[in-house]
Amino acid sequence: MPGTGDIMILVVLGLIIIAFAVLFTFVPVMLWISALAAGVKIGIFELVGMRLRRVIPARVVNPLIKAVKAGLDLNTSKLEGHYLAGGNVDRVVNALIAAQRANIDLSFERAAAIDLAGRDVLEAVQMSVNPKVIETPFIAGVAMDGIEVKAKARITVRANIDRLVGGAGEDTVIARVGEGIVSTIGSASNHKKVLENPDMISQTVLSKGLDAGTAFEILSIDIADIDIGKNIGAELQTDQAEADKKIAQAKAEERRAMAVAKEQEMKAKVEEMRAKVVEAEAEVPMALAEALRSGNMGVMDYVNYQNISADTDMRDSIGKATGENKKDNK
Repeated sequence: MPGTGDIMILVVLGLIIIAFAVLFTFVPVMLWISALAAGVKIGIFELVGMRLRRVIPARVVNPLIKAVKAGLDLNTSKLEGHYLAGGNVDRVVNALIAAQRANIDLSFERAAAIDLAGRDVLEAVQMSVNPKVIETPFIAGVAMDGIEVKAKARITVRANIDRLVGGAGEDTVIARVGEGIVSTIGSASNHKKVLENPDMISQTVLSKGLDAGTAFEILSIDIADIDIGKNIGAELQTDQAEADKKIAQAKAEERRAMAVAKEQEMKAKVEEMRAKVVEAEAEVPMALAEALRSGNMGVMDYVNYQNISADTDMRDSIGKATGENKKDNK
């Protein structure tokens, strides 16, 4: 049977093992040893404080070791503050090292601001050393002769570190270059001039200072491809002629409708006059009867009136018959 002393020794050993387990779990001892080996002066309690502030010590210490080895003047306070602000400490340190190697003036504050602004600060430094080529899609413009010209450009840009915070991005550069291409093609009197000298597009666009207010510096604009599109002028003239035709047809239809209405109006007037003639003829017998009653007209006068009326009817019938015979002979 083990004695009381043996039990106490086992308990003490267990407590020691637990204490070391907690120590190595909560306190990054190995990270502290790595920092000391790299010549980075950082206290073990400072690492414990990072744990208490919910900062992953490796996210701060490893970039700090890298910065010290590269000869940068950084400390844990700056790196920890940037980490707590939501920044990427490792990317900022890599950017500072790359800038130092490329002899680019970039402070930690500016690099941190660029990183917090949502831009890739390391990519920006790399673009300052190795310019980037942005290729635009085909941009169509119409020359003065109505021919559509399509052009594709390659824009060589270099990152402007001073304007990365608050500067416009690639989309703005592409939009401005596209606007310049359209205006240059549109100002050409003939599409053949654009095809003969595509450099006029790049020279005109480049002279407008399109990189103002952007995060880039435009080094060159080169026309990669140029092509002929539709005859926009002819299509517009065709559409205009079709529209004029429809307008003329509408006006002609309006005039025809007015003529038909006028014809119907005249027919109505003719019928109205006929009605008046019939009404007047209906009054003739009444007038004759009144004349006979009043003695203003005798019986012989009435007989003569009848004879004249019969002669008139006979002549009318003869005239109609003669006219019909002439039509038949023709």
